[in-house]
Amino acid sequence: MASGPQVTPPGAGPRPAGYAPAFVADVLDDALAHDCRVYSITGLQGTGKSTIAAQLVELAGERGLHAVALSIDDFYLDHDERARLGRDVHPLLATRGPPGSHDVTLACEVVDALRGGRATPLPRFDKIADRRLPRARWPVVDGVDLVFFEGWFQKVPAQSTEALAEPVNALERDEDPHGTWRSWCNAALGSDYGPLWTRLDRLLFLQGPGFDQVPQWRWQQERTLQAANPERAAMSRPQVMRFVQFFERASRHARQVLPDIADRTRRLDSHRRPLD
Repeated sequence: MASGPQVTPPGAGPRPAGYAPAFVADVLDDALAHDCRVYSITGLQGTGKSTIAAQLVELAGERGLHAVALSIDDFYLDHDERARLGRDVHPLLATRGPPGSHDVTLACEVVDALRGGRATPLPRFDKIADRRLPRARWPVVDGVDLVFFEGWFQKVPAQSTEALAEPVNALERDEDPHGTWRSWCNAALGSDYGPLWTRLDRLLFLQGPGFDQVPQWRWQQERTLQAANPERAAMSRPQVMRFVQFFERASRHARQVLPDIADRTRRLDSHRRPLD
């Protein structure tokens, strides 16, 4: 019998071993010092965002606070919606991940409900099946004091039209030669996500050593995902190497602009250890 779906509940999923307790405590203290209800954590793939979010939820609980972790990955458009975009706009839009592949309206509704302390169903996405779980399977939380909302491109602005002209990798060169896909994603980044970003009280940027580190970290995640679900087929290494190309343009842009946008930036080495 196949194992259950690999989804993205708070504190679950593939992640590194964990950040040092002092660093986690410092982040929680920062959230509390600024009276945050929604504290956002951003960083490129593999920087340990879900890890520290889970650690923060645990530490907050030890201090008597009801906290939850939320991820931008929880709000991917379902497979069929992305397939429609792939047919109607560009084939690359069928793949989840880049800007434009999220249900921003749903994300705003969930964040608002959590901020208001109301009973809130939390969306869950099965990454191996590439589908959102049915609403009946979403966990419900109530009376939340603090939300840790993590994702890889929080508050990143759109690029200029001129910046889109040259492809950044083989995927863009060979499968988006006219720039249709990257222009559509960039337009979504500039127009769709603003209402969600305004709901984030404070932003921490975990700045890894560079995008060149991302493929290795993403492959580590996939191996952990596969180990947790041995009877379900996760991505192969070539598939992962192709997958990260969907994120490369916005990721390189994010790493360049986020130090000036985030409220706090903490640099990481290649082992995800804070350098500051």
